[in-house]
Amino acid sequence: MYYKLICQKFEDIFDQIPTLSVRAPGRINLIGEHTDYNHGFVLPAAIDKAIYFSIASRDDQTCKLYSYDLQDSYEFSLEKIGKSDKGWANFLIGVLAETIKKGYTIPNGFNLVFGGDVPLGAGLSSSAAVESGMGLALSKLFDLNISKLDLALIAQLAEHNFAGVNCGIMDMFASIHGKENSVIKLDCQDLSFQYFPFHAPNYTIVLCNTGVKHNLGDSEYNKRRAECEEGVKIMQNAFPQIDSLRDVSAQMLRSQSDKLPYVVYKRCKYVVEEIERVTIACEALERDDLATFGQKMYETHEGLSKDYEVSCPELDFLVEHTLNSPLSESIAGARMMGGGFGGCTINLVKTEIVDAFLETIKTAYYHQFKLELDSYKVKITNGVEEITDIFENA
Repeated sequence: MYYKLICQKFEDIFDQIPTLSVRAPGRINLIGEHTDYNHGFVLPAAIDKAIYFSIASRDDQTCKLYSYDLQDSYEFSLEKIGKSDKGWANFLIGVLAETIKKGYTIPNGFNLVFGGDVPLGAGLSSSAAVESGMGLALSKLFDLNISKLDLALIAQLAEHNFAGVNCGIMDMFASIHGKENSVIKLDCQDLSFQYFPFHAPNYTIVLCNTGVKHNLGDSEYNKRRAECEEGVKIMQNAFPQIDSLRDVSAQMLRSQSDKLPYVVYKRCKYVVEEIERVTIACEALERDDLATFGQKMYETHEGLSKDYEVSCPELDFLVEHTLNSPLSESIAGARMMGGGFGGCTINLVKTEIVDAFLETIKTAYYHQFKLELDSYKVKITNGVEEITDIFENA
């Protein structure tokens, strides 16, 4: 098991047994894309790809960090916490700094080794897993009893202030609050949430990684946010009570279509419809109605591609393949996942045909783009947690 490799590396480097070990999962988002900054709903889940930590206290103020995957180390003192020139270290230092800012006491330094199997650059939020795991490790090691919500908020602040990414809270929230065989309907307006069962015993969640990330990503993301804000500002003339697209119904939006620039209308249309889709998708899960859930995934992709315009040829090709493949009747749903312009598609595929599905889609993708298609089968798991069986059967 991966976490035993981390534990063994800790012993090799520091010549001591770690006090505790922690597992922090990556995440998927089944539906609800680009709704978070519009105060809508998202539907993420923690997965069985994770970052693992082994940690123990020191009797001085020194903090020693080791990245198993990068085979790199970094050392600093609690008396002088600041950004590192090593980007990977800032995710950990940031969590420590924000924990102290929150008023928690870190009395002494520590030794730490971390690493995992969350694929980098695949949109599975490896950075949020690192931050979430670091937060729980510190909380457990120093008996801080930090709440799950505060762990998520600390992780988000670390990303903002040390990693330099102005992200939402969904990724770390999912990594921390994940529950086996359940998805999380998170209300991005007030951070209330509800678990919904994900019972699909005959299906496997398959991620197909395009292997591309188009340069438009960051600038177009900011542009989409601005277009949504422009739409809200214009609609407030007719509906002064609204604060975000969360407050706008499809009927309200249509009534103002002649007041909105065409592109802004399309952006708002997608978001308003997507917020509603999350609610319908959750109702489908309560009925174990995977067909309806999958249909909503396809509708999401169509909206992201045509109205929100954050897809790309590679993503569109992969989704269209699931609709046109001879195996299409065994695929419940598919869509692009994440900010867009590259990354993964998420697919609900009957387990019995997963191997055939991957063989055909990989062949088709290579034929079209001359690119190898990486894929990952994932399961929905619990969120960040202490590993208690670290030495069992060692």
